[in-house]
Amino acid sequence: MKDLYSGVTKCLLVQTKFSDYSFWNYQDVCKIVGKKYPAAPLGLLTVAALLPQHWEFRLVDENVEPLQDEDLRRADLVCIGGMLPQQYSMLGLIERAHRMNCVVVVGGPDPTSQPELYKNADFLVLGEGEVTIPLFISDLRQHITSGRYSSLEKADMQTAVVPRYDLIRFDDYIMIGLQFIRGCPFNCEFCDVIELYGRTPRFKTNEQVIREMQSLYDLGYRGHIDMVDDNFIGNKKKVKELLHDIIAWTKARNYPFYFTTEASVNLADDDELLQLMRDADFRYVFLGIETPDNDTLLLSKKNQNINKPITEAVRKILSYGMVSNGGYIMGFDSDRPHIAQQMITSIQDSGICMAMIGLLYALPNTQLTRRLEEEKRLFHLTSKSLSSGDIDQMTSGLNFLTLRPRVDMLAGYIEVIEAIFKPSNYYKRVIYTGLHIRTAYRHKPDFKTWLSYMRSFLRVCKTAGFSGDTGWLYWKMFFTVLFRNSKGIEPAVNLAAMFIHFAKQKSYIVSVTRQMIANIEKTGEDAFNARMMGETDGK
Repeated sequence: MKDLYSGVTKCLLVQTKFSDYSFWNYQDVCKIVGKKYPAAPLGLLTVAALLPQHWEFRLVDENVEPLQDEDLRRADLVCIGGMLPQQYSMLGLIERAHRMNCVVVVGGPDPTSQPELYKNADFLVLGEGEVTIPLFISDLRQHITSGRYSSLEKADMQTAVVPRYDLIRFDDYIMIGLQFIRGCPFNCEFCDVIELYGRTPRFKTNEQVIREMQSLYDLGYRGHIDMVDDNFIGNKKKVKELLHDIIAWTKARNYPFYFTTEASVNLADDDELLQLMRDADFRYVFLGIETPDNDTLLLSKKNQNINKPITEAVRKILSYGMVSNGGYIMGFDSDRPHIAQQMITSIQDSGICMAMIGLLYALPNTQLTRRLEEEKRLFHLTSKSLSSGDIDQMTSGLNFLTLRPRVDMLAGYIEVIEAIFKPSNYYKRVIYTGLHIRTAYRHKPDFKTWLSYMRSFLRVCKTAGFSGDTGWLYWKMFFTVLFRNSKGIEPAVNLAAMFIHFAKQKSYIVSVTRQMIANIEKTGEDAFNARMMGETDGK
């Protein structure tokens, strides 16, 4: 094998495909705004910065462009990384790269959680790359041709590198990611973040974050930055200090960026933090709400959400100019028959438009998975890709024996999906958001970007405003918000654009779930459960 460390090693980094029907894969919206995919592959950009910088790098994102055989022929080394929903595409790429005689390196969350599935890769670099990539590089220096590298050690974020943002085309993406924190202080039973990254938040310094923003600025990027932290406010004191520096830096450069992030619901408790986020130009925040039922929150150890009225929290966040998106889960052991209606009411009353509703999925190596294993309720091989079908919480959830009849739970799931993405219900929430938000946007697009925004606006008007399903609703929303709170028109139109994606996704999710119900009813639930539980014996 060629000496892969010395000389000009041609390293190909590949972001494999996500499902076309993923909640986050809103490609129809991307086309409207002239982009190809929502988010750039931050993980691989960071990997590229951790590898020897005398190598020659090329990054191909299969969500943006096809991976050609010629790309593989030119490569000495192929690096792949990804999450559970990418498992099928990652495994397929390992086989394809080997047929082209490429050396394959694999890492990321799913390989770290389920390394045996990826054993055909030449190198498995597991855990946090800042810790294990140096081990891999050390072996390459010694001409070792395969290996598996893992460590319980967590990365020192204060030595983190600046991602290789120069490897992507900014025009391909709606947003560019930037990370400040790893780890989460909470203890949710179903969450794998605390298993992968720990419960002690680790931070980059403010100077490091500014350095990454400066790198993007120097490369000519302007616009949307997503702070990809699983809980941006895991340490409020640290975040406030960072926001002060971000505000000073962006103000001095006429606000080149605006921001989105993910946080826990207790964000709404802190007016000082909300004001700082407003001053820094944060526009959207994804809240891990999970369920409106306090008993379920308690049993799933989501204690930070208990007795936090969602409607009040969202209204408070709107008053600081930020739209709340929400993550919800159905299928907990404690879910009662009325949970579907409770979920619908909570979403409608809060006005959350972008509501990601998933079925509970026992991810590998979580407290939930360990409990279900002990109770002998966990289905086996359901976290292994058996076909090109999706593996995610929207189409492959409930990978365990449920306490309530599975058919009833799936029927309740359909009820929620159909209700919240019914056009009239969705547009009621858009109007609520448009009327209650109090924007104070700092970032102003340049003339070229403004023209692009206007083209996108006209496309939304054409697609949503002249649709038989949404035409009247769109124009009613538009003029209601325009005349009663004109500053809310931009987020309202953006949310109307997102419905183009959600309508398509709803049809797919409902169709797949109905087929699940039909299959269970055909064989009987006991037979279905027996088959799923018997997979470890090859039955």
